[in-house]
Amino acid sequence: MSKFPEHIAIEKTHPTAVLDWHDRFGDRTLIVESKQIVEIITLLRDSFGYDMLVDLTAVDYHPRRPRFEVVYHLLNVDGHARLRVKVQLEESHPHIASIVQLYPIADWLEREVWDMFGIKFEGHSNMKRLLLYEEFQGHPLRKDYPKTKRQPLIGPQN
Repeated sequence: MSKFPEHIAIEKTHPTAVLDWHDRFGDRTLIVESKQIVEIITLLRDSFGYDMLVDLTAVDYHPRRPRFEVVYHLLNVDGHARLRVKVQLEESHPHIASIVQLYPIADWLEREVWDMFGIKFEGHSNMKRLLLYEEFQGHPLRKDYPKTKRQPLIGPQN
């Protein structure tokens, strides 16, 4: 399996950033260091034309370590190329830099990931719940979230 051009370019500029990769069935995926995610996504957008962030989500692999993965799905609209970039995060520090300055659509996607998984995006200017109410306790898509947990009642003030 040979490296694809995006992988080679990242290795030239950030030699230790790519932790793993594959392109099975044409599904090109890079697993990269979390500390360099903004630089890597910037490189992919500016040098390879990945001008659309199609999706940003997370996966909880509890009890595996590292527990979380943040997954970015990028699209080069003109070249019809897709690329998946994954970042692994430890349970003890589920934080990663925001990419809202690169893709404005990341605003709501990062808020949704925070709301559902509790992963914080550093530098995000409006990090608050998107789908659940502010009084909701916990993050319901974490695998250790108790499915029978009762939440505070909310309702009209009057």
